[in-house]
Amino acid sequence: MARARLQRTRPAGAGWVPAPPGRPAGAGAVPGAHRAALAERVPVGLRAAVLAPAPRALLGLAFVAGLGVLLGLVFLWLSRPVSTPAPTVRRSIPPAPPVSAVSTVARLVVHVVGAVRRPGLVELATGARVADALAAAGGATRDAELASVNLARPVADGEQLVVLAKGQAPPAGTAGTAAGDPVAGVLDLNTATVEQLQDLPGVGPVLAQRIVDWRTEHGRFSSVDELREVSGIGDRKFADLRSKVRV
Repeated sequence: MARARLQRTRPAGAGWVPAPPGRPAGAGAVPGAHRAALAERVPVGLRAAVLAPAPRALLGLAFVAGLGVLLGLVFLWLSRPVSTPAPTVRRSIPPAPPVSAVSTVARLVVHVVGAVRRPGLVELATGARVADALAAAGGATRDAELASVNLARPVADGEQLVVLAKGQAPPAGTAGTAAGDPVAGVLDLNTATVEQLQDLPGVGPVLAQRIVDWRTEHGRFSSVDELREVSGIGDRKFADLRSKVRV
Protein backbone atom coordinates (compact mmCIF):
# COMPACT_ATOMS: atom_id res chain seq x y z
CA MET A 1 0.00 0.00 0.00
CA ALA A 2 2.80 2.36 0.86
CA ARG A 3 4.56 1.68 -2.50
CA ALA A 4 1.40 2.31 -4.49
CA ARG A 5 0.80 5.43 -2.62
CA LEU A 6 4.31 6.65 -3.33
CA GLN A 7 3.90 6.16 -7.08
CA ARG A 8 0.70 8.17 -7.08
CA THR A 9 2.24 11.09 -5.24
CA ARG A 10 5.05 11.68 -7.84
CA PRO A 11 4.20 14.56 -10.12
CA ALA A 12 3.34 13.69 -13.72
CA GLY A 13 5.42 15.08 -16.59
CA ALA A 14 8.68 15.03 -14.61
CA GLY A 15 10.22 12.59 -17.12
CA TRP A 16 9.56 9.58 -15.03
CA VAL A 17 7.97 6.59 -16.67
CA PRO A 18 6.46 3.88 -14.56
CA ALA A 19 8.45 0.69 -14.72
CA PRO A 20 6.62 -2.37 -15.77
CA PRO A 21 5.70 -4.67 -12.97
CA GLY A 22 8.37 -7.24 -12.08
CA ARG A 23 11.33 -5.17 -13.52
CA PRO A 24 13.39 -2.67 -11.54
CA ALA A 25 13.07 0.92 -12.53
CA GLY A 26 15.84 2.14 -14.82
CA ALA A 27 16.91 -1.38 -15.85
CA GLY A 28 17.62 -1.64 -19.65
CA ALA A 29 17.40 2.08 -20.39
CA VAL A 30 21.07 2.48 -21.36
CA PRO A 31 21.40 -0.85 -23.19
CA GLY A 32 18.35 0.05 -25.22
CA ALA A 33 20.02 3.32 -26.32
CA HIS A 34 23.15 1.42 -27.36
CA ARG A 35 21.12 -1.02 -29.40
CA ALA A 36 19.32 1.80 -31.18
CA ALA A 37 22.62 3.54 -32.02
CA LEU A 38 24.13 0.24 -33.25
CA ALA A 39 21.07 -0.49 -35.37
CA GLU A 40 21.52 2.85 -37.16
CA ARG A 41 25.11 1.93 -38.19
CA VAL A 42 24.55 -1.69 -39.29
CA PRO A 43 23.11 -2.45 -42.75
CA VAL A 44 19.52 -3.57 -42.82
CA GLY A 45 20.43 -7.08 -43.96
CA LEU A 46 22.81 -7.62 -41.03
CA ARG A 47 20.77 -6.00 -38.23
CA ALA A 48 19.08 -9.22 -37.23
CA ALA A 49 22.38 -11.10 -37.15
CA VAL A 50 24.20 -8.38 -35.23
CA LEU A 51 21.48 -7.32 -32.75
CA ALA A 52 20.25 -10.83 -32.10
CA PRO A 53 22.97 -13.17 -33.41
CA ALA A 54 22.11 -16.83 -33.76
CA PRO A 55 24.73 -19.61 -33.60
CA ARG A 56 24.49 -20.14 -37.37
CA ALA A 57 24.98 -16.43 -38.02
CA LEU A 58 28.01 -16.35 -35.75
CA LEU A 59 29.47 -19.30 -37.66
CA GLY A 60 28.91 -17.50 -40.98
CA LEU A 61 30.55 -14.37 -39.67
CA ALA A 62 33.52 -16.36 -38.46
CA PHE A 63 33.83 -18.05 -41.89
CA VAL A 64 33.70 -14.72 -43.70
CA ALA A 65 36.29 -13.25 -41.37
CA GLY A 66 38.58 -16.25 -41.79
CA LEU A 67 38.19 -16.11 -45.56
CA GLY A 68 39.07 -12.44 -45.54
CA VAL A 69 42.17 -13.10 -43.46
CA LEU A 70 43.17 -15.93 -45.79
CA LEU A 71 42.73 -13.76 -48.88
CA GLY A 72 44.75 -11.02 -47.22
CA LEU A 73 47.57 -13.43 -46.50
CA VAL A 74 47.50 -14.69 -50.09
CA PHE A 75 47.60 -11.13 -51.40
CA LEU A 76 50.54 -10.31 -49.15
CA TRP A 77 52.34 -13.44 -50.30
CA LEU A 78 51.84 -12.64 -53.97
CA SER A 79 52.83 -9.01 -53.57
CA ARG A 80 56.01 -9.78 -51.65
CA PRO A 81 59.25 -8.59 -53.27
CA VAL A 82 60.91 -11.44 -55.11
CA SER A 83 64.61 -11.29 -55.71
CA THR A 84 65.20 -12.03 -59.38
CA PRO A 85 68.60 -13.56 -60.07
CA ALA A 86 70.77 -11.58 -62.39
CA PRO A 87 70.67 -13.00 -65.91
CA THR A 88 73.71 -14.96 -66.88
CA VAL A 89 75.65 -13.19 -69.56
CA ARG A 90 76.85 -15.63 -72.15
CA ARG A 91 79.68 -14.35 -74.20
CA SER A 92 79.35 -15.66 -77.67
CA ILE A 93 82.80 -16.53 -78.90
CA PRO A 94 82.93 -15.72 -82.58
CA PRO A 95 83.88 -18.69 -84.67
CA ALA A 96 87.43 -18.76 -85.76
CA PRO A 97 87.83 -17.69 -89.34
CA PRO A 98 88.27 -20.65 -91.58
CA VAL A 99 91.85 -21.42 -92.15
CA SER A 100 92.45 -20.63 -95.72
CA ALA A 101 93.75 -23.56 -97.57
CA VAL A 102 97.38 -23.13 -98.31
CA SER A 103 97.58 -22.39 -101.94
CA THR A 104 99.88 -25.10 -103.08
CA VAL A 105 100.98 -25.21 -106.65
CA ALA A 106 100.71 -28.64 -108.16
CA ARG A 107 104.18 -30.02 -108.71
CA LEU A 108 105.63 -32.30 -111.30
CA VAL A 109 108.58 -34.61 -110.77
CA VAL A 110 110.68 -35.36 -113.84
CA HIS A 111 113.80 -37.52 -114.16
CA VAL A 112 116.32 -35.69 -116.31
CA VAL A 113 119.28 -37.76 -117.51
CA GLY A 114 121.87 -37.57 -120.24
CA ALA A 115 123.86 -34.55 -121.31
CA VAL A 116 122.86 -32.19 -118.48
CA ARG A 117 125.00 -30.64 -115.73
CA ARG A 118 123.06 -32.06 -112.74
CA PRO A 119 121.14 -35.16 -113.83
CA GLY A 120 118.51 -36.49 -111.49
CA LEU A 121 115.00 -35.69 -110.24
CA VAL A 122 113.74 -32.15 -110.67
CA GLU A 123 110.53 -30.66 -109.33
CA LEU A 124 108.57 -28.39 -111.62
CA ALA A 125 105.30 -26.51 -111.57
CA THR A 126 102.34 -27.75 -113.57
CA GLY A 127 102.60 -26.63 -117.16
CA ALA A 128 106.40 -26.71 -117.19
CA ARG A 129 108.12 -27.57 -120.43
CA VAL A 130 111.24 -29.47 -121.40
CA ALA A 131 113.28 -26.25 -121.36
CA ASP A 132 112.26 -25.73 -117.71
CA ALA A 133 113.33 -29.27 -116.86
CA LEU A 134 116.73 -28.74 -118.46
CA ALA A 135 117.17 -25.46 -116.57
CA ALA A 136 116.29 -27.17 -113.28
CA ALA A 137 118.93 -29.81 -114.04
CA GLY A 138 121.61 -27.15 -114.44
CA GLY A 139 121.26 -26.79 -118.18
CA ALA A 140 122.60 -28.84 -121.03
CA THR A 141 126.29 -29.65 -121.40
CA ARG A 142 128.42 -28.48 -124.33
CA ASP A 143 128.15 -31.81 -126.10
CA ALA A 144 124.35 -32.04 -125.72
CA GLU A 145 122.30 -32.54 -128.84
CA LEU A 146 119.36 -30.24 -128.08
CA ALA A 147 117.71 -31.33 -131.33
CA SER A 148 117.05 -34.66 -129.64
CA VAL A 149 114.44 -33.05 -127.44
CA ASN A 150 111.57 -30.71 -128.07
CA LEU A 151 112.24 -27.83 -125.70
CA ALA A 152 108.69 -26.49 -126.10
CA ARG A 153 106.96 -29.76 -125.16
CA PRO A 154 105.05 -29.79 -121.84
CA VAL A 155 106.47 -32.37 -119.47
CA ALA A 156 104.39 -35.00 -117.67
CA ASP A 157 104.67 -36.00 -114.04
CA GLY A 158 106.89 -39.06 -113.59
CA GLU A 159 108.45 -39.06 -117.02
CA GLN A 160 112.11 -39.57 -117.82
CA LEU A 161 113.69 -36.96 -120.04
CA VAL A 162 116.83 -38.08 -121.88
CA VAL A 163 119.08 -35.46 -123.44
CA LEU A 164 121.32 -37.16 -125.97
CA ALA A 165 124.88 -36.22 -126.63
CA LYS A 166 126.01 -35.41 -130.14
CA GLY A 167 126.17 -38.57 -132.23
CA GLN A 168 124.42 -40.68 -129.57
CA ALA A 169 121.55 -42.92 -130.68
CA PRO A 170 118.42 -42.85 -128.48
CA PRO A 171 117.95 -45.99 -126.38
CA ALA A 172 114.80 -47.98 -127.00
CA GLY A 173 111.81 -47.15 -124.82
CA THR A 174 113.30 -44.00 -123.24
CA ALA A 175 112.16 -40.42 -123.25
CA GLY A 176 114.10 -37.90 -125.21
CA THR A 177 111.81 -36.45 -127.79
CA ALA A 178 108.28 -35.27 -127.95
CA ALA A 179 105.37 -36.95 -129.65
CA GLY A 180 105.90 -36.73 -133.39
CA ASP A 181 109.44 -35.39 -133.08
CA PRO A 182 110.73 -35.57 -136.67
CA VAL A 183 114.33 -35.91 -135.56
CA ALA A 184 114.12 -39.15 -133.64
CA GLY A 185 110.73 -40.31 -134.89
CA VAL A 186 109.66 -41.46 -131.39
CA LEU A 187 106.10 -40.94 -130.17
CA ASP A 188 105.18 -40.23 -126.56
CA LEU A 189 102.42 -42.69 -125.66
CA ASN A 190 101.05 -40.30 -123.05
CA THR A 191 100.69 -37.27 -125.34
CA ALA A 192 100.29 -38.66 -128.85
CA THR A 193 96.91 -38.22 -130.53
CA VAL A 194 94.98 -40.84 -132.46
CA GLU A 195 96.20 -39.35 -135.74
CA GLN A 196 99.86 -39.38 -134.61
CA LEU A 197 99.61 -42.98 -133.39
CA GLN A 198 98.45 -44.03 -136.86
CA ASP A 199 101.92 -43.11 -138.16
CA LEU A 200 103.34 -46.08 -136.27
CA PRO A 201 103.88 -49.26 -138.28
CA GLY A 202 100.90 -51.57 -138.23
CA VAL A 203 98.69 -49.15 -136.25
CA GLY A 204 95.38 -48.16 -137.83
CA PRO A 205 92.51 -45.97 -136.56
CA VAL A 206 91.00 -48.75 -134.45
CA LEU A 207 94.23 -49.73 -132.71
CA ALA A 208 95.22 -46.10 -132.24
CA GLN A 209 91.88 -45.45 -130.53
CA ARG A 210 92.43 -48.47 -128.27
CA ILE A 211 95.79 -47.05 -127.17
CA VAL A 212 94.17 -43.70 -126.32
CA ASP A 213 91.30 -45.46 -124.50
CA TRP A 214 93.76 -47.46 -122.39
CA ARG A 215 95.56 -44.25 -121.50
CA THR A 216 92.27 -42.59 -120.54
CA GLU A 217 91.24 -45.54 -118.36
CA HIS A 218 94.56 -46.02 -116.56
CA GLY A 219 95.72 -42.41 -116.44
CA ARG A 220 99.01 -42.76 -118.32
CA PHE A 221 101.59 -45.25 -119.50
CA SER A 222 104.32 -45.72 -116.92
CA SER A 223 106.48 -47.87 -119.22
CA VAL A 224 106.53 -48.91 -122.85
CA ASP A 225 105.94 -52.53 -121.81
CA GLU A 226 102.39 -51.62 -120.76
CA LEU A 227 101.61 -51.32 -124.47
CA ARG A 228 101.23 -55.10 -124.40
CA GLU A 229 98.05 -54.65 -122.31
CA VAL A 230 96.28 -52.91 -125.20
CA SER A 231 93.95 -55.25 -127.05
CA GLY A 232 95.31 -56.07 -130.51
CA ILE A 233 99.03 -55.67 -129.71
CA GLY A 234 100.80 -59.02 -129.63
CA ASP A 235 104.45 -59.84 -129.21
CA ARG A 236 105.31 -59.31 -132.87
CA LYS A 237 103.55 -55.93 -133.14
CA PHE A 238 105.05 -54.86 -129.82
CA ALA A 239 108.51 -55.65 -131.12
CA ASP A 240 107.83 -53.41 -134.12
CA LEU A 241 106.56 -50.56 -131.93
CA ARG A 242 109.01 -50.75 -129.05
CA SER A 243 111.67 -48.54 -130.64
CA LYS A 244 109.11 -46.09 -132.02
CA VAL A 245 107.40 -45.07 -128.78
CA ARG A 246 108.31 -43.86 -125.35
CA VAL A 247 106.63 -42.69 -122.10
